[in-house]
Amino acid sequence: MAIYEKLLKKEASISVIGLGYVGLPIALEFARKLKVVGFDIKPDRVEMMKNHIDPSGELPAEAFQNTDILITADPDDLRSCSFHIVAVPTPVDKHNLPDLQPLLAATKTVAQALKKGDYVVYESTVYPGATEEDCVPILEKLSGLKFSEDFKVGFSPERINPGDQEHTLTSVVKIVSGCDDESLEQIAKIYELIVKPGVHRAPTIRVAEAAKIIENAQRDINIAFMNELSIIFGRMNINTYDVLEAAGTKWNFLKFYPGLVGGHCIGVDPYYLTYKAAEYRYHTKVINAGRYVNDSMGFYVAKQCVKQLIRVGKNVLNSKVLVMGATFKENVRDIRNSRVADLVIELKQYGILVDISDPYASHEELMHEYGFGLTTIPDGNYDAIIVAVNHKPYADLTEEYFKSLSAAKGILIDVKGIFRNKIHELKYWSL
Repeated sequence: MAIYEKLLKKEASISVIGLGYVGLPIALEFARKLKVVGFDIKPDRVEMMKNHIDPSGELPAEAFQNTDILITADPDDLRSCSFHIVAVPTPVDKHNLPDLQPLLAATKTVAQALKKGDYVVYESTVYPGATEEDCVPILEKLSGLKFSEDFKVGFSPERINPGDQEHTLTSVVKIVSGCDDESLEQIAKIYELIVKPGVHRAPTIRVAEAAKIIENAQRDINIAFMNELSIIFGRMNINTYDVLEAAGTKWNFLKFYPGLVGGHCIGVDPYYLTYKAAEYRYHTKVINAGRYVNDSMGFYVAKQCVKQLIRVGKNVLNSKVLVMGATFKENVRDIRNSRVADLVIELKQYGILVDISDPYASHEELMHEYGFGLTTIPDGNYDAIIVAVNHKPYADLTEEYFKSLSAAKGILIDVKGIFRNKIHELKYWSL
């Protein structure tokens, strides 16, 4: 009997390894139709999920209801599963080189539970070739089984966008791939159970890996172009958002916007491609240039803040600045790889006193990750206020609100341009 039929009859189970912002939605969606084991290495997170709490803050308690799922931190529970989905982070190290340790550790965990006839599907973003070159040998070695003959492997890249309630797992076409025609068809049929628009069958695993990696590299390069334009137009005293609004009236203009590019996708994935390209003796130029521009924007905004302080006659040393927003993007609580940290660190190096506020971020997580925390209640008298992240709670703030927190000759720095044409008394600057 094929794995698809076994899963439908609940004679076999799916496992999802890694219950973060990608893995948990996958596990819960499959658990509405199939039998699922959700595995995570952190017992504290497992306990939260057992109590219907998403540690990532993305899913409501109702998402756990009517699901056939065992959430566990015990790898022995994986032995009852026949279809394994690996959805662990793939970060970069301090040198911006791929860090495959979480992926390889998850692979070892799966290998120890692997049986003849099992499937392993990877969702973690990697460079082309990683599944077959880095993961499969571990599966073979630790399981004693032979790839393709005894077990099948596929790759189906995640497309979950944190904080996005429109483009969800079930509403976006899913790329699937397998190691042969049989595995491709079985994997496709299984994912079609939960993905309403259907799946795209990639011809090879490497094609699927490459498709995912360029999705974020493309966005990174386009945003870098916008950021570079904002630097140029800033010197010309032209508002970038005014330019983009005008240019956007053309039907084929691509609407990207400047800003701080962080997170664990756009700010990370291009480095996986540049790393693999070097193995083939090609040193990327456009991708590296985009990464340089985007990685520099936090420092650029900080320097522009200092220039604005000097222009209005303020003493930079011991000036007070409020930074509003600390997460890597709007309306999420995730602070990983937030470029706001670059902004804060740079301001402090000028001797500026910096307070940080955010309606979603955790004080403890910020302290652990970056060495600074949140100000519970902004105390006012700020020489400059920097709105760094476009959170929903900020959208309706008025100039009167910012004035109430500002010292004389106050400055508002609006990174995302959300208060453009709404500020008339405070000194205003945006990208």
